[in-house]
Amino acid sequence: MASQRLHALLLMCLMVMAPLSGCFGEDEEASLASDALTVVEADSLQGGMWQKITLAAKQDVAVYIPYFVQDPGSLRAQNGTVLDLNKGETVGVDILFPPRNEDVVVFLGESGRVHWPIRAANQSWTAWLNEGTPAGSVEAVPNQDEGGVWPWLVPGNTTGGDAVPLHLVTVRPERSDLTEENGVGASAGWLNGRDVYEWVEFITDDTPCATCGPDGAVGYLDRWIGNANPSYEHAITYFEGVMQGYGLDVQVQRFQSNTAWAVNICGYKTGTVYPDEWLVFGAHFDIAPPVLFTPGPDIPGYGTRHGAYDNAAGSSMVLTTASVLAEFDARRTMVFCLWSSEEEGLWGSRSFANDVPDGVTISNYLNLDMAGINYPGDYALSVYLGPDGTGDVIDQAGMFHLAEWIGADAFDLGYQMERGRAEWLAAGESPLWQNQYEDVVAIYESPTARSDHQPFQDIGVATLGWNGVVDGYPCYHRNCDQLPTMEEYMVTEAATGEANLVHSWDIVTWWAVYAFLHMDQAPVPNEL
Repeated sequence: MASQRLHALLLMCLMVMAPLSGCFGEDEEASLASDALTVVEADSLQGGMWQKITLAAKQDVAVYIPYFVQDPGSLRAQNGTVLDLNKGETVGVDILFPPRNEDVVVFLGESGRVHWPIRAANQSWTAWLNEGTPAGSVEAVPNQDEGGVWPWLVPGNTTGGDAVPLHLVTVRPERSDLTEENGVGASAGWLNGRDVYEWVEFITDDTPCATCGPDGAVGYLDRWIGNANPSYEHAITYFEGVMQGYGLDVQVQRFQSNTAWAVNICGYKTGTVYPDEWLVFGAHFDIAPPVLFTPGPDIPGYGTRHGAYDNAAGSSMVLTTASVLAEFDARRTMVFCLWSSEEEGLWGSRSFANDVPDGVTISNYLNLDMAGINYPGDYALSVYLGPDGTGDVIDQAGMFHLAEWIGADAFDLGYQMERGRAEWLAAGESPLWQNQYEDVVAIYESPTARSDHQPFQDIGVATLGWNGVVDGYPCYHRNCDQLPTMEEYMVTEAATGEANLVHSWDIVTWWAVYAFLHMDQAPVPNEL
């Protein structure tokens, strides 16, 4: 009887310990625990900010850091690293913790370890640890940048066994002059959605001003293409000056073909390793011109003066992105473009894509058009990629993996992405652009290309873009496409329309920047 009780006790102990087996290897369990490493600033870690932290080793240990760090030799951002520390050694790390996921983790292993298990692309690190099943692996290899010191991480062929997680918590900084109603939780950091909101607010400000410009308003309205439209030229001059103020080499490019013409405003920062490989961000700044107005006080006919959603929103995200990345040392040339003539048939982006200088290649293109009326409002956020070759399989597996990898952990959107995947499989893209949803973020290959990513796909470039509701928005290409209207559509039981817009733009702008940081280190090829 005593023997049976002992066996039962041992069996119960094994059942209790089983969930931990995904975190601790047999050798490491005996010799290594999470207290082998101390993060000196553990009580003041910040999300969404580049921050210097200090790692202090209490014993010989290898540390796998699965977040962006700045290499101390090359001073360029890289997607994680592995550091070997001796007992008593400390090292400073410039690190970018996720902006919208406070739970972060680093992993510990025996000194000299190079192989590590990793999460699934559609899981956060925390969700993966709770499940405990390795979904793949990475290997630490010598740094591939000139002057680089810390190892790079590449896909591996073995996990190297289990690893010890060290859990940490971050707090994102916030502006002191805002409240929850203003989206204060997304109001500060390296970049933030509140800055995007204020850009849209300014560009579409229709406060009368006789001396501000030909549109007679404080903002930059009437951004219709046309040689005879002084408001259009006024906006071009203004945006050119903004990009110059960021320190970019700005070119105002004018293209003419028969009666079609386009003006693009592009800011360049030359890459220091691969200057002839261009990574391009783009959004069109032109708006739907008035063609025929029909009766009705709320929804008049085609055309708008403001174009808040289409596409002051995308233009504002490009400007916000450019403002932070312009100060960064990138391997590849960064190009930030505001396209014209999208509404007339993608004239601006098509002219650019078809006139790439000899010897230059476009490594990837990121498109920002009509994002904002989407999650966390009661509409879907679409993360579309391409080119799409077939409707029944994912052709761009690398881009799909990258989009999921960023969304699941940096923004903790695993649940929303799962719901979005189900909606996409059930009915495709069209309902996502029209219907109301809760908690839906859909990542998919788009079979249609109704925006400025199409010309880049046509020349063989893999693209990534973001948008919210399109055809389901009653103010699409209409005079009511204004910021207050967007706020009305983004009101939910949990938050004001303003707050939800700020958080929406925070997610999308951060997603674009994270994608850039990945693509600068390793471009995503077109797999068709």
